Amino acid sequence: MAQVWALMWDIKPGSEDAVEAIFKNSGRPEHVIRDKDGEQKGLLLGTYVLMKENTVVRVIEFEGEFMDVAVHMREQQEVADLEKQLDEHLLESRDMTTPEGARDFFMKTSMRCVLARRHDDEGE
Repeated sequence: MAQVWALMWDIKPGSEDAVEAIFKNSGRPEHVIRDKDGEQKGLLLGTYVLMKENTVVRVIEFEGEFMDVAVHMREQQEVADLEKQLDEHLLESRDMTTPEGARDFFMKTSMRCVLARRHDDEGE
C-alpha cells in the first residue's frame, strides 16, 4: 500500500518563478529504493510540487518505509542538486549538509497524510 508524505516551507516573496523553474528542470532520483545489499525495499511512485504565493508543498508517494525513503533520497545526487539550488530562495535558512540538519528540517516541515482515497479503490 502506498504512503504519502509532504514537506511545506516558505520561499522569499518574488522567487516563485525561479523556484518553479528549479523544480521543473531538476533531475529524477532512482525510483527503486534498495538496502545496502541491493535488495529492493520500496518504490518512489510520484512527486508533486504545489505552490501558492510563497508557500511550497512537496509531496512524495511511495511504497515501503518512510525512513528507507529518507535515506534513499539523501543519497540521490539529483535531490542534493535540487536542494542546493533551492537554498538561496528559502525564507528561513536550513542546514542540509549534515544528517542532523536535514532531520531538523524534515521534522519541522513534514506533514503526514491522514487520509488518501482513490476512485479505483474497492467500495468507492
